[in-house]
Amino acid sequence: MTLREIAEKLELDVLAEAPGLDRQVTGGYVSDLLSDVIAHGRPGNLWVTLQTHRNVLAVASLKELAGVVLVNGRRPDAETLAQAREERIALLASRLPAFELVGRLYELGVRGNG
Repeated sequence: MTLREIAEKLELDVLAEAPGLDRQVTGGYVSDLLSDVIAHGRPGNLWVTLQTHRNVLAVASLKELAGVVLVNGRRPDAETLAQAREERIALLASRLPAFELVGRLYELGVRGNG
């Protein structure tokens, strides 16, 4: 399933569109610790987090993630949003808490790295 299909089915807000929206999502990872995502995230994963700062983009780029979903209605500042667009990193948002969003992703067939 592509990131675009997931965004449509879960009614995610696309904050920064990127070519990655048409990328296949290979799995998911949820964590708010950047070091944890660096250690365990895999290329093609969709990362669910409440972190909104610029370092999230650095990790997403480093790990070649399919995209990042911010939860709990969080939004990045203008500088972070501009950087996401410039670096072409798909950045999405949901009003749902992480637990509920991950459950819905699992229902769609997105699995963790287990």
